[in-house]
Amino acid sequence: MRYLIIWDEVGEDQFEREKVMLELEQECLEVYRRKVDTANISRARLHQQLAESEAEFTHLLLSLGERSLPGRPEKMAGTLKEQLNSITPALREMQLRKEERVKQFRVVQGQIHKISAEIAGQTEYNDSSSAVWVNENDLSLKKLEEYQNELQRLHSEKSDRLQRVEKYMSRIKNLSATLGMDSSLIITKVHPSLNELSGLSKNISDGILEKLDSTVKSLELEKQTRLDKLQQLGRALANLWHLMDTPYEDCQQFLHVTSLSSMASAEISSPGSLTPDIVLQAETEVKRLDQLKASKMKEFFFKKQIELEEICSRSHMEIPSRSEMEKIIDQINSGEIDHADLLTSMDEQISRAEEDAASRKVIMEKVEKWILACDEERWLEEYSRDENRYSVSRGAHKNLKRAERARVMVNKIPALVDLLISKTRNWEEERKKVFLYDEVPLLAMLEEYNMLRKEKEEEKQREREQKKAQSKVVTQHESPFGTRPGTSSHRLFDKSSNGGFGNATPLNRRLSLGVQQMGSNSISSPTESISFVKGGRKPHGQRKYTQKGFSYHLREDTVSVVSSFSGPFSP
Repeated sequence: MRYLIIWDEVGEDQFEREKVMLELEQECLEVYRRKVDTANISRARLHQQLAESEAEFTHLLLSLGERSLPGRPEKMAGTLKEQLNSITPALREMQLRKEERVKQFRVVQGQIHKISAEIAGQTEYNDSSSAVWVNENDLSLKKLEEYQNELQRLHSEKSDRLQRVEKYMSRIKNLSATLGMDSSLIITKVHPSLNELSGLSKNISDGILEKLDSTVKSLELEKQTRLDKLQQLGRALANLWHLMDTPYEDCQQFLHVTSLSSMASAEISSPGSLTPDIVLQAETEVKRLDQLKASKMKEFFFKKQIELEEICSRSHMEIPSRSEMEKIIDQINSGEIDHADLLTSMDEQISRAEEDAASRKVIMEKVEKWILACDEERWLEEYSRDENRYSVSRGAHKNLKRAERARVMVNKIPALVDLLISKTRNWEEERKKVFLYDEVPLLAMLEEYNMLRKEKEEEKQREREQKKAQSKVVTQHESPFGTRPGTSSHRLFDKSSNGGFGNATPLNRRLSLGVQQMGSNSISSPTESISFVKGGRKPHGQRKYTQKGFSYHLREDTVSVVSSFSGPFSP
């Protein structure tokens, strides 16, 4: 309207007025349009903000795993600004919840990554929270609980691994103390972090656990090896002490070694009980006692040898040759033979010798009676040759009584010899070996004796017949002045009384020639032969131990025994 007043005053024409009014209308329309566009843009922006807010709110609800926010209406009313103002606080609260939830996820996942790295044995790990990636699309409590459960499992596994590491380290320390080793060096060799002085977090990876396990096994193996060695040395010490009757005071220093003989590896835990020094000391002591035993073993062996020879000598059994004994002594000196086995062998030989002697006892008693009867037979033969046996002299009546007893014993000789032959054959069949008497078969001696006795009986019969024939010839050629008393009979007696190897009978001549062929060392009279059989072997110092000389000496003894039965029997 102001334009109109102005135009009226100015006197503007109608055309200009209409033109200006049209321009004004156009400008107003443009302004209106701009205002409308601005309002539309503002409304669209509000719609977009509202939609974005609602979308973000909905996303936050989904990511946090929540259905709705308490206090917020399901349907919003009012203007856009009112609706936007009503959702903004809820959205802000949900954003704060998200930030807090992300922090929780970062803490839990960070711990999970850290413990996983420790279990994996990673020495370098970036534990800053920014290095942890969190999936913000799933921040639900369920997912957080899953992570927390995983973290709890990892905590439990870490605790279990730490306990295993501690057990391994404790076991290593105990074994090292028992074996006399430095446990810190062994543990540091496995991994430096296991040393408490290092200040590092202990490595609990699978590789470290395997190394610790192998270390413990190697130490237990070393412990068992040393224990086996000490148990072996302990048994050796006990055997040596028992063998040499070592005083208790001398054994005290190594009683801890012998006490290990009956213990298992798990029962030994005392520090320093299986150190190398103890093993070395025990080995040194065993070597010292072995050397001492070697010298004493000779004494023990000689005693056993003498005991064996005495048993064999008493029972007239074969004695081991001197060369064999010297060979055994050489083996003892050179260490080629075990001393304990040698003594055991000698004890077994002595036991067998005693057993053989016991089995021969009955036969040997009969042999002694036979030898005694043969001795009496020899005395009776000499006594029968004495022409003055019936004269009155000192001791004559005793000789008569002895002669009566001797005749009784001599009459029992055949039965005694037959009994001996029977028992000897039974013994040989049972034992499956020959019964030797001073290394000569007893059966051969007895059979030879029977043969000689039979020959003597036949010779005796021929002598009686010859004597009768000579008596008849003498009677027929007697002079008228009578005979000289005792002349022919004396000559006859002289012929028959020459005993021993000079006797003229064929039997004695055969035995005499056989003995002479033996050499100058053979026994030269029945008296010596009987004395030899009765006395047994020669003394130990006078025996011939070489094989050739020893067998030759035995042949001499055998001939002398047989020759003792060559004399004539008494009538």
